[in-house]
Amino acid sequence: MLEAVHWGPASKATPKQLVVLCHGLGADAYDLIDLAPSWADAVPDALFASVNAPDEHFSGFGRQWWPVGDRRPEVMEGGVRRAAGFLNAFLDAELARLGLPETEYALMGFSQGAMTVLFTGPRRPVAPRAILAFSGALIAPDTLAAERRNDAPVLIVHGEADGQVPVQRSREAEAVLRAAGVPVETLYVQNLGHGIDDSGIAMGAAALRRAFS
Repeated sequence: MLEAVHWGPASKATPKQLVVLCHGLGADAYDLIDLAPSWADAVPDALFASVNAPDEHFSGFGRQWWPVGDRRPEVMEGGVRRAAGFLNAFLDAELARLGLPETEYALMGFSQGAMTVLFTGPRRPVAPRAILAFSGALIAPDTLAAERRNDAPVLIVHGEADGQVPVQRSREAEAVLRAAGVPVETLYVQNLGHGIDDSGIAMGAAALRRAFS
């Protein structure tokens, strides 16, 4: 089972929603939990859970959703499918632990975490309220149309100066998602590298507010 760092709800009330944050390659659960206070006004009754990816990073520091030494498409697909199993198990257990309806959750990921949520979210039998993918890519795009099980809306945010995951990967993801009938909103940020800026945080807050309104 994945471990998580929690924050909220800002309202101090019993959680009414769950927002799960999935970090990038070589980071850990603490990398994204600082987004929670920034999004708290949008979803004051949400519990934020920033999860640790299942595997230790090859460097010995941080975590990874799957190894990336071999980036052939079939290897990447195998990696993300395994990661999806871990994330699905966490989601089901966390929703049950909190006593929340199966519908009351959203997914957010950065980089490899974004790849994980873009793969996992559309394939869940009960749709997330939203899928927020920052600086990511769509793994196994050819399988999406046949395997998609819900109509969860997707927000894609990517820096146009990203030197680690090229912005073209998000543009390709957008095209495949739209072709499959997925509602997609995008923000491509000029001069932004591999990171999240204030405009992306604002878009994320708006997406969460809409999702749970």
